[in-house]
Amino acid sequence: MNYSVFYSTLADLILILHTAFIAFVVIGLLLILLGGALTWRWVRHRLFRIVHLIAIGIVVVQSWLGLVCPLTIWEMSLREKAGQVTYSESFIAHWLHEIIYFQAPEWVFTLSYTLFAGLVLLSWIWIPPIKHANETH
Repeated sequence: MNYSVFYSTLADLILILHTAFIAFVVIGLLLILLGGALTWRWVRHRLFRIVHLIAIGIVVVQSWLGLVCPLTIWEMSLREKAGQVTYSESFIAHWLHEIIYFQAPEWVFTLSYTLFAGLVLLSWIWIPPIKHANETH
């Protein structure tokens, strides 16, 4: 069995999961704000909102503690086992650099995550979640 391909495939799957997580957090807030303006009831679904809040909360706590995301660590470990090139900074910092050549100190990313989490919290005030589908706001 070619373990290099196996480890590379696992790393790619983690990268896809990581990207989906980020998309959920970012696009989720955009949809909540848009849905609030357009009175979409599903953006007020309490479970969706709780999961969304927990997701950004995890990112913020990790950044405050100076921890690298476990998904990044896991992906890089698998890439190393596959004999591939790895990166040393956080997942977000790496891909922002790759996509738009953006470089900033780690505190900029921590501040960005914190401000984004503040917007998520404010969305609970602006567009409060509901417990049940038949409940009105």
